[in-house]
Parts: sequence; structure tokens; C-alpha cells
Amino acid sequence: MGNQLANIKRLEADLWETADNLRANSKLTSTEYCMPVLGIIFLRHAANRFDTATEEIKASGLKRSPVKADYVKRRALFLPEESRYGYLLDLPSDTDLGEAVNTAMDKIEESFEPLAGVLPREYGIFEREVLEDLLRAFDSEAMKSATGDVFGRIYEYFLMKFAMQGAQDNGEFFTPPSLVQTIVNIIEPTRGVVLDPAVGSAGMFVQSSHFVEAMGQDAAHNLTFYGQEKTATTIRLAKMNLAVHGLEGDIVEANSFYEDEHGLLGKADYVMANPPFNVDMVDAEKVKGDVRLPFGLPSVNKKKKVSNGNYLWIQYFYSYLSDKGRSGFVMASSASDAGGDDKLIRQQLVETGHVDVMVTIGTNFFYTRTLPCMLWFFDKGKPKERLDKVLMIDARSIHRKVTRVINDFSPEQLQNIASIVWLHRGETDRYLDLVRGYLLQANDAAVELSPLLNDFSDAMGEFYEHLDAWNDILSEVPTNPDDSEEEANTSDRDAYRDAFAEFAGHWHEFTEALPNTQKAIDKHAKWIAKAKLKTNKQQIAAHEQTEVVVTDIKSLRKIVEQTTKLASTCHDLATKKLDANKAEGWNSTETRDLHKHLIRTLKVGDENNLRVTLAAAIKQPSYFHRQVHWLQSKFPDGSYKDVEGICKSTPRAEIEENDWSLTPGRYVGVLPLLDEDPDFDFDDRMIQIHSQLQSLSADASEIMKSISGNFDELLR
Repeated sequence: MGNQLANIKRLEADLWETADNLRANSKLTSTEYCMPVLGIIFLRHAANRFDTATEEIKASGLKRSPVKADYVKRRALFLPEESRYGYLLDLPSDTDLGEAVNTAMDKIEESFEPLAGVLPREYGIFEREVLEDLLRAFDSEAMKSATGDVFGRIYEYFLMKFAMQGAQDNGEFFTPPSLVQTIVNIIEPTRGVVLDPAVGSAGMFVQSSHFVEAMGQDAAHNLTFYGQEKTATTIRLAKMNLAVHGLEGDIVEANSFYEDEHGLLGKADYVMANPPFNVDMVDAEKVKGDVRLPFGLPSVNKKKKVSNGNYLWIQYFYSYLSDKGRSGFVMASSASDAGGDDKLIRQQLVETGHVDVMVTIGTNFFYTRTLPCMLWFFDKGKPKERLDKVLMIDARSIHRKVTRVINDFSPEQLQNIASIVWLHRGETDRYLDLVRGYLLQANDAAVELSPLLNDFSDAMGEFYEHLDAWNDILSEVPTNPDDSEEEANTSDRDAYRDAFAEFAGHWHEFTEALPNTQKAIDKHAKWIAKAKLKTNKQQIAAHEQTEVVVTDIKSLRKIVEQTTKLASTCHDLATKKLDANKAEGWNSTETRDLHKHLIRTLKVGDENNLRVTLAAAIKQPSYFHRQVHWLQSKFPDGSYKDVEGICKSTPRAEIEENDWSLTPGRYVGVLPLLDEDPDFDFDDRMIQIHSQLQSLSADASEIMKSISGNFDELLR
């Protein structure tokens, strides 16, 4: 599974790099390029599904020629010849390829009504060579064999990347997956009507389908999707997104401030949205008396405009819910403390007892905005014992860095946040299942690590022999102290000998520690296989056992890092300073290959680079162990409790005392400084700092030598 995910990530990144290079060559903006590229992904996906269905039809022994219904039965589009990927690539070089792709899109829409008017037609803007290269970029063997899930990921990945570039109205059509997944994990859409009145690119629907499919059920059968969106272009993105995921939805063009095209007042089982924040130009006369505003009109200014549209959205989402419905939506942070008429509306909402959970999200989760936001959750089916409580979660300390300016949640962080809600709802078994899963993943990661450590031992042992042989050669080289050039060579030889001696020490330390670590891994695996991990007490004991093997692995990891660093230093001194590649007794080819395999950092997922593979694998046991620690340190009894700086089950009376504020930070307190980052690895950071310090020291030494040499030249 891990390798498959790494391969998909690499495929996504490689496809994006290729497509973005072609965009640069075409001199088109990301906005102009966005829809055509997404259309090509759709076309490739449609071709794959058509080809797979064709093979299934042949295997079924059908005697007649297949018809459209045979493909529909297998959830595939019937593609006329002009819409088939191979047909387009095989067209003669003098064909107008842009027009041919436009025709391909026309034919698909003619045969599948839900896509009518949806697919891109902008292919005439491309030069033929650029368009052909784009088509071929998505015609690799990996893409030809890709499944629907892979295409769904690639489509969403490209949406995200275009949003980061500011395509399509500053990226507002796209809600970051972390926020969508958090909403889905808390409202848990399993069966019924799902409404998104600000549907964007339909990410809420797609993630809802993933949630259902993760339970082994059919999302297309369980969920019915309805959406509204004011922008026609964004509706096209949404319908293509659904089609790529094998889904359909009733998405209409409408301004949800004024229009309710689906008539779902009080009928939606789930309402999900990321509406535009802080809109200040809504006509108060048009919305006055709207049945979707059960708690009244927000503040109105002198121009008879609603001062801020946030509490229009909030009431709309609430009023669409059925008597057991749940809602989750993104909202500006300011809304949870807004005053005036907004505060009166918020008070009435709290008094219903249906405000379920409030989550504060930190900065830099959106690609085009740096400000924090809030996630609101309503539940009209809350049991009586929780009607008086609102679960406040401050998740500002929980995130991982994607880039210098973008944060998100890891899959485990998403589960950890959801587990707080499970415990608050009394769903202890789900929490225990999650912890049990982490314990098993930590063990599996340790078991998978063991043979990689053997591979490292074998390869580094061979590399050691080459470096040791060169050390012996240097010992036999005569020196002439009166020769200034020879004096420099002597200095480099001494540097090599010193570095090799230190490398040899760490290498021997590794060879001694490796058997003990592997014994600890094996012993722990046998213990886990027999251990009962059902109760909280059993899991705490397992966590303590896991800590023993994780500590051994972390110690070995330090030695591996130091050994690799020193081996690289020796290699560089030998080849760059002492001309080892030109000397007898130095096997340039073998040493170069070992250096590439062991030391040189390549792209993550490169199967030929042991350093990359080992570096990722050696962190995994500790990573899953930290997830267990994070949960058990906060919920030691395996049941919900308020945690300083993280969560609080807040009674209505306390909310009233705080002016009906729904900002978690007011209630949960301040997180202890040492606990601010649940995934911060002190040892890992110290290794990085030490490595950086060594590198800087080496650079400083080279600079000093250069300066000294320059002074010598000036004085001569």
C-alpha cells in the first residue's frame, strides 16, 4: 500500500511538472490552461473505462455487437471512435488537432446527457505540438493502466495545483482537502441527501463518496448530491470532477443568497459548504422574510445591504437540515464572535442545542489566503445528554508543513481530531480501534525496516571496503615537505584519514548495534502477535513495549545518518581533492554506483536509491508510536476529558457568560509550549541541525583556505 501511494504521488508530481512546462511553452496563463488540462485527464479516464468495459464485454461471451447500454451497465461511457484517445494520437500531422479534440468532447456529451455543455472546448488556443505533447504526457503505460481512484486523485491534485497558482477566480473554487476531510469525518455522511449550496469543484461530494467507499459500500447508491454554484465555469469543473470519480450530481447555476433551486428546506440529511466569507453587498430587501432565515435578518447598513453575509449562510445551512441532519461548513473566524444582530442569531442557534462542534483551524491552510478559519458543525439529532454542550476544539497547533507557506493535516492528524469527537460522542470503541491500528502500523513498519537495514549493511560494507582500500593507498604515497603543492595534497590526505577514521568508528558502531536492534524488532513482533489490544489498559502496555523497540531504532537511525554523512565526506575528499578516479586501485564505476545508491539524494520514491527508501522507512515506527503517545497522553483513561489547549466540552451557561462566543480559544486554554507540535521529532531535528552544522563548518573551512590562499598571492 505504501509503495502504491508513493508511486501515485510520483505520478501526480511528474504529470504536473510535464503539464506545467508545456503551459510555460504555450505562453498561456494558468487560468487559460486549467480547463483544457482537466479535460485531457477526463478524456484519458473515459478511455480507460471504455477499454476496460470492452474487455469485460468480450470476456462475457456476448454474441452480438456491444451497444451503449452494455457500457452503461459497467459504469463506462460509450466512446465513439472520434473520442478515443488512440484515435486522436494517430491522426495525421496535418490534422487540426485542436478541432479534433473539441469534436471528441462534443461526441462524449452527445452520448452522456449529464455532461452536456460541461467539457472544455478551448483546444484551438494550443499550437499543435504543445497539444500533442500534452496528450502524450497522459498516454504513458502508468496512465493507461490507472484505475478510477487514481484518476480521481490526479484530477484533485491538478485542481489543487491550479488553485495554488491562482487559476479560476483566485482559487476560490477549491477547498483544501484537509478541511473537506475534517468536515466529512465529523458529520459522517453515510446515506441520504447531501447538499452543498456553494459547491465549487464538488470536493465535498467527492470526499463524502470516499467516506462511504471506505466502509465497503457504494457511494453512488447511498448518497444523492445536490449543489448550487453561481459561476458556470466552476459548475463545469464540479461535474467533470464527479464524472472522473464515477459519480453524478444535480448541480445548478444559482446565487444561493437569493435562490433555492432544489427546494430542500428541512429535507437535507447533510449540508456541507465552503461559502465566500464576509460578503457585504447582499440586498436586504430581497432576503427579508426568506424562510431560510429562522432566526432573523443579520445587521443591515444604511444602503439596505446586509453588512456581512456570514450569518445568512449559517442560517441557510441550518434550515436545510432534516430533523436528524448534520451540517459542517467553513466560516470566517470573525463570525464566531460577531456582535450586533449576528450575536442574537448566534445566541438562538446555541439555545437550540444543535451546535455540535466548533473547530479552530490555523493559518496557511488555504492556497490563496493566509488567515485562520473556523469549522462549524450542527447536529439536529444530538442526544439529550449533549444538547447543553458544545465541543470546542482548538486545532491551531495541529498541522504539518507542505511548503514554507502552506499547511495541511496528515491522514493521522485527521483521524486524531475525529477521535476527539468520537470520544465526546461516547464512541470509545472507535478510539480504541484507531490506537490499535497505530500500534500495529508501528510494528509492521519496524518489521518492514529490518530487511532494508540488511541492504544498507551490505551496501555500506562494500562502500567501506573501497574507502578503506583508498586509505591504505594513501598511506603508501611518499611525501615531499619542500613541495608547496605536495603540502596541500598532504593536508587533503590527512583530512581524508581523519574523516575515514571517524567514519570507520561509526560504521563499526552500526555493525554492532544492528543485530541487537533486529532482535528487538523480532521480539516485539512476536509479542504483538500474541498481545490483546482491545482494552485501553492493554493498549497502554503495548505502547510501553513499542517504545523499547522504537528507542532502539531511533538510536540506530542516528548512527545511520552519521555513517552516511561521513561516508559522503570521504568519497568527496577522495574524488574531488585527491583524484582517486585517476588512480590505480580505485574502482570508479563500482564506487560511483554505490555512492548513488547509498548517499546521493534523489526524488522520493526512487526505488534505486537506498538512502531515500531507508530514510523514509526508518522514521515510520517512531511516527506511529508518536500518534499513540499523543492520544494516550491526552485521554489516558480511553474516554473523553477536557484537554488544556486542545478541547473542552463547554456547557451553554459558560457560552452565555462569554457573550455567546463560539471561539474555542476562549474556552480550551493555552497549550503547553512543549506540546505544540504533536509530530515534532526532537531527535530528528537534532540530527538535521548537526548535519547542517557539519556542512557549514566544512564550507567555512574551505572559505578560510581560499581567503588564506588569496592573501598569500597578494603578498608574493
